[in-house]
Amino acid sequence: MPLNELATHLRVVGEREVRRTLHSKRLKKLFIARDADVERVKDILLEAEKQGVSVEWADDKVKLGRACAISRSASVAGITNILSEDKGVG
Repeated sequence: MPLNELATHLRVVGEREVRRTLHSKRLKKLFIARDADVERVKDILLEAEKQGVSVEWADDKVKLGRACAISRSASVAGITNILSEDKGVG
């Protein structure tokens, strides 16, 4: 599981951000922690599979959070398929 892919400014972290990016069809890759609450991330996983977004599994929420350079755990994260200029940042 190549979590080093999350070392990019194109990442989104957390259920709300990932869900928003997924619904706008801008998610390229989804990362889910194996210890994430299944009921909370089930709809995200199903929508990602429906859109053909590749899915990677992280060992746990702490490792996923660290890979995203945040100081807390993360159940889900993703990589967008647009540049930061397109998002209005930078």
